[in-house]
Amino acid sequence: MNDTTHSSSPVVVAAAQTSDPALPLEPAAPLTVTAQTAAPAAPDIGFGHFISQSDFVGQGLFAILVIMSLISWALIATKGVALMLRQRRSKAFLDFFWNATSLQSVQHEIATHGVQEPFAHLTSHAMHAQEHHARYGAAKLEEAGSAQDFLTRTIKKVLDEETMRLESGLTALATIGATAPFVGLFGTVWGVYHALVAIGMSGSGSLDKVAGPVGEALIMTGVGLAVAIPAVMAYNWLTRSNRVWSARLDAFAFELFTFLSTGQTLKTTQAEPAARSTVRPLNPQAKP
Repeated sequence: MNDTTHSSSPVVVAAAQTSDPALPLEPAAPLTVTAQTAAPAAPDIGFGHFISQSDFVGQGLFAILVIMSLISWALIATKGVALMLRQRRSKAFLDFFWNATSLQSVQHEIATHGVQEPFAHLTSHAMHAQEHHARYGAAKLEEAGSAQDFLTRTIKKVLDEETMRLESGLTALATIGATAPFVGLFGTVWGVYHALVAIGMSGSGSLDKVAGPVGEALIMTGVGLAVAIPAVMAYNWLTRSNRVWSARLDAFAFELFTFLSTGQTLKTTQAEPAARSTVRPLNPQAKP
């Protein structure tokens, strides 16, 4: 019986502590609550974020680079198409010219189909100058001198016109290729400056706070290089192409001047029928 009383004593004491407020209560075990903290969201870093956070200077520099790129690609496309058409039409005219039996047939072909490329332009003006001086003489100051002098000045004038036409737009490409990297670099410097000022005001100089804004600012340098590289490559390509065309025009002008100044005409030989059969008009649909 004593064992029963002894074993039940802790229960009695616990009941007494519950019923009697005077007795000291044992402190309850603290409840452990595990709070799940959400991971911080990754910062929105990228080109769009950089442009949206830029001031009017940064956005203005980006707009300038976009305009430069549009102008550059428009010039590249137009000059490239013009070069291909010029090559095809010039080949057709030169094939006709060197297979023609007389300069009169060349003049008739030009009058029929018009002038569509530099060699036909040069031939047309040279023939017109010779005919004009032979008919009217030196009626004006610009026509002073002999027929050969007037013909030389006319050919030189046409060559200058064709050179100017070939070189049109190259100045814009050279300017874009030279200035676009510096415009992008200016945008990078401006963006880095504002990023460092914002970091300094926030009081946090950790790597994650510095690398993001500075990396965004470097995008402007990449944009500037992306605009400049195609412009420089196209400028070099077109410059070399124009140099080749100018050399070909100079050589053709010398031979044309020889034909016109000496008054030499091609003699009809026994091979005339074969020569006539090889002559192709400028317009493929026209009959020879």
